[in-house]
Amino acid sequence: MTVYLVSRHQGAVEWMNHMGHQYDLHLTHLDSDNKLLAGDTVVGSLPINLVADLTERGVHYLHLSLYIPEHLRGIELSAEQLSQLYAKLEPYRVQRC
Repeated sequence: MTVYLVSRHQGAVEWMNHMGHQYDLHLTHLDSDNKLLAGDTVVGSLPINLVADLTERGVHYLHLSLYIPEHLRGIELSAEQLSQLYAKLEPYRVQRC
């Protein structure tokens, strides 16, 4: 079982390391070429349709959750800023209706 961190944001990578969260591989993009297997874990902030795809494949998903105030949207956040915004990892399973 492999743990993938999927993020193009360096602050998220640094936050994961600073918080002691373990992962095996860091990817900047998740696409159909990735060989994810049932039992693997993906950590990131993915669109809901991709999380549904992961759930269907038996892949676990941990969402990097935080509430970003409007004045910080669209900018790169540092690991320190993520901590100040109480970032956390939350498990999600998404099912299409």
